[in-house]
Amino acid sequence: MELDNEIFLVKANESYLSQVAEYRKEFLDANSSLDGCGPLRNCDDPKDWLDKTNALLSPDTLPENWVVSTQFLCIRKSDNRLVGMIQVRHYFNDFLKQFGGNIGYSVRPSERRKGYAKWMLKNCLPFCKELNMDKVLVTCKDDNIGSRKTILANSGVYEKTVFEPQKSVNLERYWIKL
Repeated sequence: MELDNEIFLVKANESYLSQVAEYRKEFLDANSSLDGCGPLRNCDDPKDWLDKTNALLSPDTLPENWVVSTQFLCIRKSDNRLVGMIQVRHYFNDFLKQFGGNIGYSVRPSERRKGYAKWMLKNCLPFCKELNMDKVLVTCKDDNIGSRKTILANSGVYEKTVFEPQKSVNLERYWIKL
């Protein structure tokens, strides 16, 4: 199924704040990881999340240990519903270089297995190229079959698996050439 006519990416903005709150609640209720959402897990107020997300757009407003990042929302056209999020990190800090990668993404639990993650990743790669990246690192937990398939469908090349001690998980590292 071709999704170009069904969904689109938009930079995080105030228009979707009520949906951001619903998105967060759905993940927390499902005990699911909020990947590619920036500080959303720790933000009860979606306006606070947007303010913190906007602070990530400039080196002048970056919190300590964060990198310049652009947050996109994936919106379904038919009902204007937030179905996924994807974050592009413009460069690495030590943690991202080892574990996090350049791109993180998630699809709300009720909208999974529809090809949204694959489409989001594919459609963020031109933005990465505009940032003068020649390749991007994308990681996923070794038991996340859906994410692995998403990365491989976008020409990800497996490098190795690493152990991330903070969350005690094995992460597969993939590179996508742009």
